Amino acid sequence: MSLSSRTSLSSAALAVLLGAGLAIAGSPSATANSPAQPVPNQVTDLETRGNKPQAANQSAAAGNRAYFVITAPADVAAGKTAVTGNGGTVFASYDPIGVIVAHSTAADFATKVRAVAGVQQVGATRTTDVPAAAANPAIPPSPSQTTPTANEISRYDMVNIGADKAWDVNQGSAAVTVGVLDTGVDDQHYDLKANFDAGKSASCAYGKLDTREGAWRPVGDHGTHVAGTIAAAKNGKGAIGVAPGVKVSSVRIAENPSGLFFPENTVCAFVFAGDKGIKVTNNSYYTDPWLFNCPSDRDQAAILEGVKRAAAYAEGKGVLNVAAAGNENYNLAGKSTDNTSPDDSTPVNRTVTNDCLSLPTELPGVVVVSALTSSNGKSSYSNFGTNKVHIAAPGDSVYSTVPGGGYGQKSGTSMASPHVAGVAALLASVNPSATVADLRGKLAAQAEDQACPSDSRCTGGTTKNSFYGEGRVDALEAVNGTTPPGGKTFTNDTNVDIPDAGAAVTSSVVVTGITGNAPSTLKVGVDIKHPYRGDLVIDLVAPDGTTYRLKNSSGDSADNVITTFPVDASSEVANGTWKLKVQDVASADVGYIDTWSLTF
Repeated sequence: MSLSSRTSLSSAALAVLLGAGLAIAGSPSATANSPAQPVPNQVTDLETRGNKPQAANQSAAAGNRAYFVITAPADVAAGKTAVTGNGGTVFASYDPIGVIVAHSTAADFATKVRAVAGVQQVGATRTTDVPAAAANPAIPPSPSQTTPTANEISRYDMVNIGADKAWDVNQGSAAVTVGVLDTGVDDQHYDLKANFDAGKSASCAYGKLDTREGAWRPVGDHGTHVAGTIAAAKNGKGAIGVAPGVKVSSVRIAENPSGLFFPENTVCAFVFAGDKGIKVTNNSYYTDPWLFNCPSDRDQAAILEGVKRAAAYAEGKGVLNVAAAGNENYNLAGKSTDNTSPDDSTPVNRTVTNDCLSLPTELPGVVVVSALTSSNGKSSYSNFGTNKVHIAAPGDSVYSTVPGGGYGQKSGTSMASPHVAGVAALLASVNPSATVADLRGKLAAQAEDQACPSDSRCTGGTTKNSFYGEGRVDALEAVNGTTPPGGKTFTNDTNVDIPDAGAAVTSSVVVTGITGNAPSTLKVGVDIKHPYRGDLVIDLVAPDGTTYRLKNSSGDSADNVITTFPVDASSEVANGTWKLKVQDVASADVGYIDTWSLTF
């Protein structure tokens, strides 16, 4: 669950945050000191949370239920036979990790399949029936769009992590894609469409991969907000993401209308991310229906194993997984109670121990992010814990994109996590050969130390503690040194007229004295004067004729294109004649190339 019911804030603190638009990374939980009361389906000016389905009881007679059937990868075929031979059907199967998603109406399905040779674990993934929509899921509608008029402004979160300075050095590479595993992303949003990677987007709702066009679109505004924090374009309007030069994709795991993120959906998403070459995933949710999954429970043990295998599969394919710590103000290193699970039916009061894990947050290898206030204190709602939180980032009143071309503020560790995912994308951009372990290490080593406040719950030293982990994430440090001092810049400042609705024109620079290939972070500085920049299509042409699209035409009625485009030109020989190609594809306005440059 990713949305606004995951909190245990005091009523006074909650009122303050609701005014800012609280958004969070999961569902209600107890604090370390006392049980918290669930916060009913909050509605803010930015986010609406659908009503949770209310089953009669988690032990009610089963209808059509979903299960994980877990085997060794070599035994998947036998596992499928066990499913169909004991009153079940195979809904989806993730053969490389030995995880089968089965549906059955038989009350004794799990008991029978557990007894089959080769089957390692079987567990129900829900405590309510599989929604009818699973058989024929609808594609979410594309939100109607508005074009923003407000200019980009300075935002505290980007200043605090040095992103505003990092943009002048390196905005990230389009060769790097960050997967937003969430409620879906508005791929047509003005600030996202240029950076959206449809080829690495899909829906995993209900636990089966759906790659139909638009299946990734939003069933809530949470995922679009997360995506904007990562990679909203630096185009003069609206918001700017931490890494405005990278790509984002949408892997929708929230179901509609419940808004819940079930284990089979999470498994599907991690496997898809690994198979598609996504470099970083952002996980601002926890896997429903259990806030903590306990290995002593057979159902929850199967959930633990299935999601653990999927996350490990993604990492094995080179994916860094980043996740929100959660918003219960809970000590994840000192678990005691949970009165909010299962959240798809009737919650029960239960005792939990540190063996019980929040997924995917507490899985091995996942970078866990706590939330900071604008003054760099721990946000009141943020979870914490020694060796549980790895790094911290701004989470209060974060301004970003929402569906339909709009913008809004949200608060939560859900908003902190994408700042770290964005910085990880910058690191991957400037270190293309970096491994997942390298990226984790760099995030930690470059973080800005944060000392414990006067709060006895914060344990550890300045360099690492239970509130902030290794410290506040640092975007500027991630890109520093990627353009060597004295790095060569080649400029052409001869004006070239751009004919109205005419043929493309070019302006050339001749590059000499650069050894080897161009960098993966080639900077293309452009200053084009034109009264309606939406008319313009802009390309960079390499010496061998390869074309790199910098800008498509759009409905943007603003003046001029004055910006720096990052280009991964690492496959191109640096020396030779490079060209900026510009075409006006609509009538009524004329302009000219004033100046442009290449910085190596």
